[in-house]
Amino acid sequence: MTPPAGLLAVPLPPAPLSVPLAHGVGARHDLPLPPFYAYAGAFAALFVSFLSLGLLWSASRFRGDLAGRPLPAAVQRLADAPATRTALRLLGAAAGLALVLYLLLGPDDPDRNPAPGAVYVLLWVGLVPASVLLGPVWRLLNPLRALSALLPARRVPRPLPSWLGIRPAAAGLLLFTWLELVAPDNATTPVLLAALAVHTAVGLLGAARHGPAWFDHADPFEVYSSLLARLSPFGRRADGRLVVRSPFDGLDATPPTPGLVATVSVLLGSTAYDGFSDSPRWITTLQTSPLGRTATATLGLLAAVLLVAALYALCTGVLRLFDRTLDTPLTSFAHSLLPIALGYLVAHYFSLFVTESPRTVMMALGTDNAPAPAPPLGPGGLATLQVVAIVTGHVLGVVAAHDRSVRLFPPEWSVAGGLPLFALMIAYTLGGIGLLIA
Repeated sequence: MTPPAGLLAVPLPPAPLSVPLAHGVGARHDLPLPPFYAYAGAFAALFVSFLSLGLLWSASRFRGDLAGRPLPAAVQRLADAPATRTALRLLGAAAGLALVLYLLLGPDDPDRNPAPGAVYVLLWVGLVPASVLLGPVWRLLNPLRALSALLPARRVPRPLPSWLGIRPAAAGLLLFTWLELVAPDNATTPVLLAALAVHTAVGLLGAARHGPAWFDHADPFEVYSSLLARLSPFGRRADGRLVVRSPFDGLDATPPTPGLVATVSVLLGSTAYDGFSDSPRWITTLQTSPLGRTATATLGLLAAVLLVAALYALCTGVLRLFDRTLDTPLTSFAHSLLPIALGYLVAHYFSLFVTESPRTVMMALGTDNAPAPAPPLGPGGLATLQVVAIVTGHVLGVVAAHDRSVRLFPPEWSVAGGLPLFALMIAYTLGGIGLLIA
């Protein structure tokens, strides 16, 4: 993303779009990492992991929501105490109210108003480490849940159709990423207020009709946080106990809900679009397109999301050749894409979060023109972190997919059944690294 003047003290080319914040990852197209070593290392890591799994991993080892070591009873009581949940709900409500006040009363300048940073950095990016470390935190902090509890609702909420799944959340995430990456003037207070008003209206109307279950399926930030929390070392077993568990067990417990593939495709595709949106070739395309910048950028974002989804759908279609009795091949392996999405998010947002989040907090505390801290890593260190994050995410995805493969397919097909997924992981990995160093 291209920042507004003053956000980063570096010369910039003419901005193709009016967007709020740079992702802080520097000039990704000039990262000092030889492409050969990046590609070779990534392929070697994936190949060795796939070969090792095929030789040594012949039976499923993950137990989903049956796994985990219970936390002490005192921790469980504290986490489930009404006072704890009320305090977290009030904290989220106070943060939401502060955001509204900054938008209504603060200056229309992202260098002086913390509201854009609160939305695009503290919320969108901050939910990544918070959810991975602590679990689905937005479910407890979501101010719309607190607000909906104060409004009159249907005496008997209307159940959501089972076919709907989390598709509304996927649509909401796509709209938010469009706002973040494409929409003109998306750091201005009128645009942010309009987006907040739409999000609030949809959330409250949905909750009034369907009850709290609406947020579980349709709130984009709750679903986003809950999916990332599948990789948290903390979770709940099927019996409700808080446990410490392997992130792989959390992944394995991901329900094959309709819309899961769409949601993960939005996360991967939007991050991929962000990766190439600042390339000189794409900037030239935006500047010369007869459709206009916004329309062309919108089509580019949609194309990136659809490409991710199409490649996965093609892969799962091949899986039907190994077992035609597989009921839901499209969602059976979708959980293996979550570590990949996390790797992409870390690669693209790490530097932004560690530099812009302190600056946003300082502005919220009243510091005018707060300077952003210096990046914690130099270009070489940042390049290494990005490649390692992407490769690690794909290796974890290979492990999760292989365990599911040996569970679903007959022994004679368990390794062969993983080949389409392995090819998919290679394609995603090479594409992700190419966006970083091309």
